[in-house]
Amino acid sequence: MYLCFSDAKESCMIELKRFVFNAFQVNTYVLSDETGECVIVDAACSVTEEQETLERYIRTHSLRPVRLLSTHAHVDHILGNPYIVDHYGLKLEGHFDSKIYLDHASQFAFSYDLPLTRVEPVSRQLNDGELVRFGNSTLKVLYTPGHALGSLCFYAEKEAFVITGDVLFRDSIGRTDLPGGDYEVLRQSIWEKLFVLPENTIVYPGHGPETSIGREKTGNPFVAIG
Repeated sequence: MYLCFSDAKESCMIELKRFVFNAFQVNTYVLSDETGECVIVDAACSVTEEQETLERYIRTHSLRPVRLLSTHAHVDHILGNPYIVDHYGLKLEGHFDSKIYLDHASQFAFSYDLPLTRVEPVSRQLNDGELVRFGNSTLKVLYTPGHALGSLCFYAEKEAFVITGDVLFRDSIGRTDLPGGDYEVLRQSIWEKLFVLPENTIVYPGHGPETSIGREKTGNPFVAIG
């Protein structure tokens, strides 16, 4: 997927590229703008071929990675963090409540036969309402626990899209039977942080295809309100 969000006759603002990585089919997103700066969201590349695919896209588009963002720290979403940290000299940004998952990530990786060379800590906490800036672009941090402790979404208001990690999917929501999961908390997160966004907002989830706030608000079998 390669999308460009822009006003009429203006240069492109945010370009979004989606990669699907590892055995759990995680969506990794690269967001960039006309300055060439980019952010990587949920680096899930787990093997050399996937790492090279991501690096090739960044290189051929002359991008400069400046931030590494995490929606949450379940092991399938963090497998590529060591590569990004080493290759681009970035630090992981997320929520400190993710530490419980990072502390046990190696054990889970072994259980699922996932390649995890080391676990990168969250070096900088992102708080609810904070603005993540890169180039000429801005993302707003939305704190959305319920699927996992420390879950975050990233909202681009001007471009009308939100990256939701494993909080909200097309016709589904994140599972709540893992440590830190809570259905009532997740439902409140979705209602109070996501369903208040404009209905035309595109939802880019951590797995599977995109959807929209309006579609999920009225038709999602788990959390629809209309």
